[in-house]
Amino acid sequence: MKATTQTRHTRRYDIDALRVIAFGLLILYHCGMFYVADWGWHIKSNYTATWLQEPMMFLNQWRMSLLFVISGLALALVEHRYSRLKLAGRRLWRLMLPLLFGMAVVVAPQHYFEALNKGLIDPGFWNFYGRYLTFQDFPGEAWGGENVIVWSWNHLWYLPYIIFYTLLALVCGPALRAAGIDSWFRSLRGPFLVFLPLIPLLLNGLFVFPSFPGITHDLISDAYAHIMYGTLFIYGYLVGADAGWWEALESRRRALLTTAICAYLLLRTQEFWLGENPDRLLETLSLVSIYLNPWVWILAVMAFAFRYLNRPQAWIAYATAAVFPWYILHQTLTVVLGGTLSPMSLGPVLEPASVVGGTVLGCYVLYEYVIRRVVWLQPLFGMPIKTAPPVERPVSRDRVNE
Repeated sequence: MKATTQTRHTRRYDIDALRVIAFGLLILYHCGMFYVADWGWHIKSNYTATWLQEPMMFLNQWRMSLLFVISGLALALVEHRYSRLKLAGRRLWRLMLPLLFGMAVVVAPQHYFEALNKGLIDPGFWNFYGRYLTFQDFPGEAWGGENVIVWSWNHLWYLPYIIFYTLLALVCGPALRAAGIDSWFRSLRGPFLVFLPLIPLLLNGLFVFPSFPGITHDLISDAYAHIMYGTLFIYGYLVGADAGWWEALESRRRALLTTAICAYLLLRTQEFWLGENPDRLLETLSLVSIYLNPWVWILAVMAFAFRYLNRPQAWIAYATAAVFPWYILHQTLTVVLGGTLSPMSLGPVLEPASVVGGTVLGCYVLYEYVIRRVVWLQPLFGMPIKTAPPVERPVSRDRVNE
């Protein structure tokens, strides 16, 4: 009989792999945003494509939600190593420093190309950057809809949200355990695991969404996003490394995948079966499909990852260290490449290949040959400081004989 609780010191390679895969999908998604037709973004290519909407809509339903579940899991897996206060300090250091550096330095070129594309500024990045660093006003509406050059976290919005949820979990975690909520959640099996966790998400859609429609990435006034992403973060935190829960999830992986496919089909065919004046039953079914789809995809992805990726692999070790710097860098590279190459009219094949390939290559080169080798840059990209190993010099024969 298998143990019901995994050892606290067991490395969960599947969680590492899922984090890498989720961020990899995010990078491709943001490259796609430059080309997908009819979807607004910071800048857009002249070679937009309608067919991109379907694969991007499929990913958009669960890609960020998966990251928040993984982040909650990661917190639970390391929580035993430190006191809550020390863990909070470590998380603040690792996330806040890259956030501030990213806003001041990494994100700025994105704002430059967006403002330039909108005709709000004259060409010349360094003139813009000087104004950006000193918060100077300029005419017109910038990326934030303000009449001022403001700092923004842009694609790094995930970091302040994770900081907030981490601190919340560390404060409320003991109370959740004392109330037995973690044990109750880990006891869920089968349909109960699929449908009971939907209740907070459904209530969020029913009662919060009408007042806070959509996700704004504004930390202060983003109630709908906080309830959704915060709830998913707590779900990951509650599950932790409980072996019984993970083994039960793995055993249902094919059923979960089938359910996920059906949920997505149900979601994408709403316009055909919902009609213009749906009755209460159809409205309820529509709402359930909206929140069932991402949750069941998350469960299916985690189940298959636990089955096939929970073992040491060289690529996981390397990619786990690289993924955070890649996340910080990628969208700026995409916007800079897109904004630079778009006026050249390279065509609908060469330009996308150059933007996607350049984004990936740029992330690799900057990480491998700059960030990884410059010690003071590492904490600015969320990495623990690791100095290069000392060079071993050959020992002379005379030295050996001494």
